[in-house]
Amino acid sequence: MDADEVRVRAADLPTEPGVYQFRTGETTLYVGKAVDLRDRVRSYADPRSGRIRGMVERASRIEFAVTDTETQALLLEANLIKRLQPRYNVRLKDDKSYPLVAFTDHPVPRIEVTRDPDAGAVAYGPFTDKGSVETVVKAIRDEYGLRGCSDHKYADRDRPCLDYEMGICTAPCTGEIDPEAYTEDVRAAKRFFDGETGVLADPLRRRMEAAAERAEFERAANLRDRIQAVEAFHGDGGEAVSSRSDDRTVDVLAAAVEGDVARVARLHSERGQLVDRSRHRLDAPAVEAAGDGGETSLADTDGGASSTPAAVLSAFLTQYYAERAFPDAVLLAERPTDSDVVDWLEAAGVAVRVPGAGREAKLVELALKNARKRGGRDDPVGALGDRLGLDRPTRIEGFDVSHASGTAVVGSNVCFVDGSAETRAYRRKKLTERNDDYANMRELVRWRAARATEGRDDRPDPDLLLIDGGDGQLGAARDALAAAGWDVPVVALAKAEELVITPDGPRRWPDDASALHLLQRVRDEAHRFAVQYHQRVRDEVKTVLDDVPGVGPATRTRLLRRFGSVENVRRASVDDLCDVDGVGETTAERLQSRL
Repeated sequence: MDADEVRVRAADLPTEPGVYQFRTGETTLYVGKAVDLRDRVRSYADPRSGRIRGMVERASRIEFAVTDTETQALLLEANLIKRLQPRYNVRLKDDKSYPLVAFTDHPVPRIEVTRDPDAGAVAYGPFTDKGSVETVVKAIRDEYGLRGCSDHKYADRDRPCLDYEMGICTAPCTGEIDPEAYTEDVRAAKRFFDGETGVLADPLRRRMEAAAERAEFERAANLRDRIQAVEAFHGDGGEAVSSRSDDRTVDVLAAAVEGDVARVARLHSERGQLVDRSRHRLDAPAVEAAGDGGETSLADTDGGASSTPAAVLSAFLTQYYAERAFPDAVLLAERPTDSDVVDWLEAAGVAVRVPGAGREAKLVELALKNARKRGGRDDPVGALGDRLGLDRPTRIEGFDVSHASGTAVVGSNVCFVDGSAETRAYRRKKLTERNDDYANMRELVRWRAARATEGRDDRPDPDLLLIDGGDGQLGAARDALAAAGWDVPVVALAKAEELVITPDGPRRWPDDASALHLLQRVRDEAHRFAVQYHQRVRDEVKTVLDDVPGVGPATRTRLLRRFGSVENVRRASVDDLCDVDGVGETTAERLQSRL
């Protein structure tokens, strides 16, 4: 579309508030809002940015929607950007929150590590180090026997589960501990999270000393490590995150920009206490200061694309709060470029300001540190993109195939987002039974690609595919992608020499390269997930369970569903076996004697 076409099309637009889209085919390139649609779209006939000029040239048509008010246009723009993910807009992508420790709202509460606590739960945190949180929770369950099972598993039990046998649960479900004693143990655990380190550290230290006296040095060393984790768990609270005199809900926001990727850090304070932290990734094609009418548009600076944190904050505020409750106040590292966004928030009763000093300024400084944390050498995702010559591959999917001489052939598809496993996006598939690794990988990747191109997969497209294997597996995957017309970068990682296999040839990266370690984690997780599924499928086909009198196909299936594998059935107690429908004491004893 050239300048004359833009002017012609703009002339047909109304002079009312609304939202416009530049589109090519079925793809939306850019979404914008306007106080005056005709005037705003006409400005694209003479774009001030090379990037915008390229967008206009790619567009084949302009679509619009009229709204009654500027606020409606603001919210419609935010919703369209989130739904359509236009290439040339600042787009809110992933929401990475920190883990919390929660005690559920139940007469017999369970303890859990979660990013999304249930309603009514008592939550502590957030905590930046999930590993140390899990270590502490394990130590608490070891010491106080708090349950970790779901309410569904807790209800209507007539005998304790394996957690009781392992000594990490006192089995309140069957009355092995009276409710008052269990409640007291819960109170003790909560006191630890309230800051009383000795509630947990002191009994651990006594157990360590006792283990050392019995010459159980490995056990003592394990307890020593736990004590160190427990004692280091509580950091300095600091005046920056605490104020007893403040009873408001406050969000503190700061943005950092690296190329075409931006991060917004959000701190959330309630009643003067910092109770939540999250980081949000946005795709941020270069944005400039507000143009006429307060619109956020794209620009080039010094010949290259650049984004300002202030413009990123403008885009984030509308997209984030369009579907969330407003806080009492929003503290910002800098003033948003779009004055309409500020007006919208203030009209809703939200106090918006950029603090200059005091506790609020310290909170903003902390938010800035969080926003900038992912950059530089500590960012393996960014380092991987640099090594492969790609935009930051935030979303990586890994693929592997597992079989036994061509039988029980399965494939795994795992997903990592921002360097962390996203297990809810894992998928697996039974494949055609054949002893051909290349054909199996081709079938697996073709299945994923077809689902994506046909709109049958509800997951976002990945930024990178990783194949477990060498050049042959990579070639098979590329053939599958080409056949499906799915344009996604793909590499392989060979186990033998840990070579990164790219379409341009193999690459050897340093053993300590963070990018290599990230690929290894994805590869190893894909392998683990494939092997796990293969074992299950193999067990379902034929197992030694079939040779046990009293165990038919239905009972076999229930046993494998309950315990996960034949090996776990072999290790189960008679009581645990009897928990499975169709297994009586006689059958359970036969299982123990024959397996």
